[in-house]
Amino acid sequence: VDGTSLVQEFSDEIEKMLGSKMNVSLLDVFFHFSQFDYFNSMLINTMDEEGNYIELGGEFPLEENEHFNKLSVNTLMSDIQVPTNVYNKDPDILNGVYMSEALNDVFISNFQKDPTLTWQYFGSSTGFFRLYPGIKWTPDSNGVVAFDCRNRNWYIQAATSPKDIIIVVDVSGSMKGLKLTIAKHTINTILDTLGENDFVNIIAYTDYVRYVEPCFKGTLVQADLDNREHFKLLVEELQVKGEGKVKKAMKESFRVLNEVSINGSLCNQAIMLITDGAMEDFQSVFEEFNWPDKKVRVFTYLIGRDMTFAENVKWIACNNKGYYTHINTLADVQENVMEYLHVLSRPMVINHDHDIIWTEAYMDSSLLLMTTVAMPVFSKKKETLSHGILLGVVGTDVPLLEVMMLAPRYKLGAHGYAFVITNNGYILAHPDLRPLYKDGKKLKPKPNYNSVDLSEAEWEDTEEIVSLNYCSHLYAHMYSTSKSFGMVLTRGHGEYMFFGNVSVEEGRSVALFARTYCETDIDPHHRKLTQFQAVLRYLTGKEPDLECDEILLQQTLFDAVVTAPLEAYWTALMLTGDGVEDGVETAFLGTRSGLMRVTRYAGIEKRKGNKFLTKADKENLFTVDHFPIWYRLAAENKPGQFLYYVPDDDINKSKHFYDYVFSLVALYDYQAMCKNSHHHSSGARPLLSVGVFSTNPHWSAVSNPHRQKKVESMVPCNTEYPGFIYDTTIRETNSIIKCGRCQKMFVLQQIMNSNLVMLVVQADCDCSRHVGLNSFEHNATVKCNRMKSQKIRRRPESCHAYHPHENAKDCGGACEISISVALFFISLVTSLTLR
Repeated sequence: VDGTSLVQEFSDEIEKMLGSKMNVSLLDVFFHFSQFDYFNSMLINTMDEEGNYIELGGEFPLEENEHFNKLSVNTLMSDIQVPTNVYNKDPDILNGVYMSEALNDVFISNFQKDPTLTWQYFGSSTGFFRLYPGIKWTPDSNGVVAFDCRNRNWYIQAATSPKDIIIVVDVSGSMKGLKLTIAKHTINTILDTLGENDFVNIIAYTDYVRYVEPCFKGTLVQADLDNREHFKLLVEELQVKGEGKVKKAMKESFRVLNEVSINGSLCNQAIMLITDGAMEDFQSVFEEFNWPDKKVRVFTYLIGRDMTFAENVKWIACNNKGYYTHINTLADVQENVMEYLHVLSRPMVINHDHDIIWTEAYMDSSLLLMTTVAMPVFSKKKETLSHGILLGVVGTDVPLLEVMMLAPRYKLGAHGYAFVITNNGYILAHPDLRPLYKDGKKLKPKPNYNSVDLSEAEWEDTEEIVSLNYCSHLYAHMYSTSKSFGMVLTRGHGEYMFFGNVSVEEGRSVALFARTYCETDIDPHHRKLTQFQAVLRYLTGKEPDLECDEILLQQTLFDAVVTAPLEAYWTALMLTGDGVEDGVETAFLGTRSGLMRVTRYAGIEKRKGNKFLTKADKENLFTVDHFPIWYRLAAENKPGQFLYYVPDDDINKSKHFYDYVFSLVALYDYQAMCKNSHHHSSGARPLLSVGVFSTNPHWSAVSNPHRQKKVESMVPCNTEYPGFIYDTTIRETNSIIKCGRCQKMFVLQQIMNSNLVMLVVQADCDCSRHVGLNSFEHNATVKCNRMKSQKIRRRPESCHAYHPHENAKDCGGACEISISVALFFISLVTSLTLR
């Protein structure tokens, strides 16, 4: 196995597939505004008491579709979702919906050309969301539709370049009551518009300056989910007092941004000033730090009804290429905050740069991981070009399962695996990513499942004993997507793979399949075929158009032919009874290609072990061709050695004897979930689940055996676990264990040519109440360093921070021109023309 060529081959295939999803072009459509009705996804198929369809809710046929998670959809038409806080018959909404109606044909054409496509959509800057195929949208229990496409990461990333932002909030005495509540909501809304490519900090000021998180003083931190949520908790604790003096806070903000710029900030920089007024002489600050280049934009948010200082607050924004808004109520916050995104998008829009972005992983309704490819849509009207009118963002979803199918496990071996990470080192797909947790009987996504760093999924221990030193890590960067593909290959064992070749005629009738051999999702007529049915139809020539992995099929047929005599041998044993002892239920053989031969020696009524795949095997969502754990462990053994594997072994009773044949190491789980109190020791999932006395692969981890009661709230946390490494040099040992007032003797002896040890112990002394191993939370004192430590990230290559033709006078308030989409929504319908 040549790892270097293999990683390049796989990454090229993945990049080619992803490239086909983002091959987009633009179609100009000119139109005039007219009164227009549309299918509102909340109201479709809804009738009034007289049996007539309600307004915006006409007849909209829906059929269950397996390709779309068995949801009821309409593949002939898209429909429109509008958030509850947006009026669904606003002229801007009606005009935009009318403009984008031509997308219906484009979406349908795309799906016909590439049947593996899932959802396609257009998110408008006015707030409506056109989705194909059309569905019925279900509100929450209060009848509210909170989904706003403009808050989604795909929209924000496509609409703007990477941002360095400092939020400056006034917490002087005049900000008490409702003003402070509005200010907090404004901060949280700004935080929601940031993503993993952005960096942020928050400064609160009165007559002095303080960082809301002292740990982050004088720097910016990555605006990932963990940091954003941490900031929100701190913002909630803000209290008002003293007199507001903005000058010091602005100086500190410019100082930090300038320092960041010197150290390599790559794109937009902005200060967001949230205040109820500015009285000081602040012009000197801008003269010193920001003029004449105005590299830092300043956005101002005037809080409350008092307009005394409105001109001052507006002047700050208009003279620093920013935007001024007045926020009077909580209901004003969302729309006013979104204005800054339009300003930051101006240089890109004026340049007509349709940058294509790929998002981090996210989970759809069926709990499958997806990524989105998206691009901005803008007005091309010449008379408004300097205003850079962003119309919205178009996007389509790509299942990550489809991506990982291009790096099949059978080519990597039992211990090899592949993964894909973002430019920030966050995992898109990895076999050890655990994005779900159990809440009662339901599986739910963890709050931070899409911001798991690669280092948090690879095993780590304090003494580097358990590190994967026997593995080779190889990487390839996919430049067109800003993602990186990586894979792990085993050194030594697994370095060589045996390939045989058997014709279809020789092996057609005997193969039993358990892998992904044929792609059944391309042609809708194939979607109901099982892999076994698809392969048979392909091999017999009934479905020659099926896309199948011919190399894998040849390997499976080869395995079928060379292992065929084994079934005759097993049958002979069954007939004669020779060599088959009582208690043997099943004989089975598994091969790398996925072939499985099984012979049953016991009837179904006597069998205890009916399943070959564990629950963990079945729940693995990220590796299409999964090697079961019994196969992986057996593949590590020396030839001639027997492996004993007990999937549900209760290891609690054996903990007393670990010290004598095992070495203790500390293992860390950075994907754990803990109770809200952060104090319960059993709040995290076990790090591993391996037979406790398995001497191959020489170590195991212990989980807390006590089941946790259902709790209302679980939060992400870091946990430390004890792990044990078996000392293979110890063939036999004995000692005495003291348990309270009694003591017991035991003997441990290694069973040769196996992964077992035999334990003999006196039964007259119960130690179970005196000993226990629990997981515990990782040391909280390292929290600050861990939060602010930034690994080297690859910032997106495109940046649009400046354009000489930008109209900076369009800065909010009573400006010379409004950003109303009703005035400027022309010249574009976006088509995702996909190969």
